[in-house]
Amino acid sequence: MVSARRSFQGELPVAAFKRLGEVLAGTEGTLHYELDFGRDEFGTAYLDVRVQAPLTLTCQRTLEPFVLPVPVDSRLGLIRAEREESALPPGCEPLLVADDGKLNLADVIEDELLLALPLIPVNPDSTLPEAVTGHEPEEDSSGEGRSDNPFAVLRELKKR
Repeated sequence: MVSARRSFQGELPVAAFKRLGEVLAGTEGTLHYELDFGRDEFGTAYLDVRVQAPLTLTCQRTLEPFVLPVPVDSRLGLIRAEREESALPPGCEPLLVADDGKLNLADVIEDELLLALPLIPVNPDSTLPEAVTGHEPEEDSSGEGRSDNPFAVLRELKKR
């Protein structure tokens, strides 16, 4: 694939990825992928992975599901032994290839999507319900004299 500079593109259902499905709130949707094999100017074999995936995650602010478009654009340096990792150019992540040279491309796509997921997914359009946040605190122009300030006692001690 590297010598022939092969490219693949297509669509896959999100439900086809078992490990990814375990961390999602839902497996509906289809992702689009582009894979390009080649060699860079240093002779390093690489695989460019580009994926656009609408993934259903659980918002950690509201605990409601939401769809987050997750883009992946990474270059993976194809290596056969871990010691080859240090020879990879900057910006090129290592991908250890088995001795037989075979690579499961669906697993590579799934791995890259798992790495691209946010650690704490939050829907950018979400807000907390007023029942959770309560009323907005009243602003005092001087910032002093507020009864809900836990440091008000310390301020009084400092004045003495």
